Amino acid sequence: MTNRIAQLRKERRISQAELADAVDVTRQTIISLENGRYNASLLLAHKIAKYFGMTIEEVFLFEEEEA
Repeated sequence: MTNRIAQLRKERRISQAELADAVDVTRQTIISLENGRYNASLLLAHKIAKYFGMTIEEVFLFEEEEA
């Protein structure tokens, strides 16, 4: 799963710390999300999408695994 968090944050001139505070996580969690080292829970994905005024699908790009 990839995401557009860094892109959206930079477009809106929001720091990692500001986003972290807004969605009740640590700055390190935002860093890990942006670097693809951590997948957001459904609740966190919802909070981030809502913060940006977007749907989860617009922020998080799900890639189906091949069987």
